[in-house]
Amino acid sequence: MFPFPFCTNASSPQDAYRQHQAHKLAFMKAMRNGLETRLAALNAAIASMESQQNSESQS
Repeated sequence: MFPFPFCTNASSPQDAYRQHQAHKLAFMKAMRNGLETRLAALNAAIASMESQQNSESQS
């Protein structure tokens, strides 16, 4: 998915650097999206536990 810098078909070092940066940005965005999903699930689990605790303490 992410080629080594010397495996690109860029015509200049600047183009190779730009391609590397574009791949790096895409990778970081994918990581962020995955982490946001995991964080949303964790927040939902925390909210669920807190609501269960609150309902148990009121009973």
